[in-house]
Amino acid sequence: MTFDLLKTSDKYPARAGRFITDHGAVETPVFMPVGTHGTVKALTNDELLNASAQIILGNTYHLYLRPGLDVMKEAGGLHRFMNWNNPILTDSGGYQVFSLAHMRKIDGDITTFRSHIDGSLHELSPARSVEIQRILGSDIMMVFDECTPYPCDYEYARVSLNRTHRWERLSKEAFDHSQSLWGHKQFLFAIIQGSVYEDLRMESVKVLTDMGFDGYAIGGLAVGEPKDIMYDLTQKVCEVLPVTKPRYLMGVGKPEDIIHSIARGVDMMDCVLPTRNARNGTLYTHSGKMNIKKAEFKLDFNSPDPECSCPTCKNHSRAYLHHLYREGEITGLRLNSIHNITFFLNLVADARKAILEERFPAFYEDFCRSYPIEKDHSEINAVHRERRRKD
Repeated sequence: MTFDLLKTSDKYPARAGRFITDHGAVETPVFMPVGTHGTVKALTNDELLNASAQIILGNTYHLYLRPGLDVMKEAGGLHRFMNWNNPILTDSGGYQVFSLAHMRKIDGDITTFRSHIDGSLHELSPARSVEIQRILGSDIMMVFDECTPYPCDYEYARVSLNRTHRWERLSKEAFDHSQSLWGHKQFLFAIIQGSVYEDLRMESVKVLTDMGFDGYAIGGLAVGEPKDIMYDLTQKVCEVLPVTKPRYLMGVGKPEDIIHSIARGVDMMDCVLPTRNARNGTLYTHSGKMNIKKAEFKLDFNSPDPECSCPTCKNHSRAYLHHLYREGEITGLRLNSIHNITFFLNLVADARKAILEERFPAFYEDFCRSYPIEKDHSEINAVHRERRRKD
């Protein structure tokens, strides 16, 4: 993968770049909406494109179970199946398998697990994960790894890291000895693990960069650990990752997590929060979170976010969204989702523009002063629980 580093900030490690896939260029930093089942929940492809989504994320585990590989083969891959012509990244399925600890068994490099849908038995391994992602045809494939929970003691983190490194090597071998099925180039990203232990994280960086991948993800964070630990480890890992490769912080996150991560050198992020919380009546705005369910919005005919130009904010009021949510109308969930996705994508686009225009320090420091920050981890933990179920 060719990654062009276009600009770096003079005070923070923030950077703006671009990488190219056969389905188009991706300008970084970038937020990737999550399309677990081959769709970003409640949104059409046109709505995603109008919100300036460059790349979306699909889930290997879920798409393997339903609609299944026979359907994907017949369709000609995930791009054609969902009629999405921009880049797609797929995770390896490892996170979902290992979050179902009570439903799986590890035997060497093969993990046997029961479907959360019907309890049927399935097997997943590094080679099988690569095979499935070849069938899906994603532009960026992820290696098969184990995501450790938080908290996690050092000894288990060490055992898990050794297993993950073996599986990542096997993933790369399977990738190198197979070909894309649908006529476009695919890339393989490694995943750095090591829980909250700096020495394990540094070891993981060394092992995986020596193997040589197209990009590097930071996994196993944003799973409930204190924010200062997440930010500190993210920065330390970014400091030793190759400058010429994309950096992907998995499962992040809230607006403040996104901006803090960009300031530390991250290029790519994803999270279910924008659409998940939209369906629960929460809007993200330039003034912070807004719970549209609250009675105070019943007679509030202002725009949901006066600083936002999305179709929801241009055409509808807080009172209308409040009414739709209280009545259980699907339209309300869609309008909320359009706004949240647009807000997240615009936030990252603004950060990128600030980097390119050499004013990121002022942008970042103004954001830190003005954006309301929550002090607990309730949303992160809620996302962690939802990932284990379905989203």
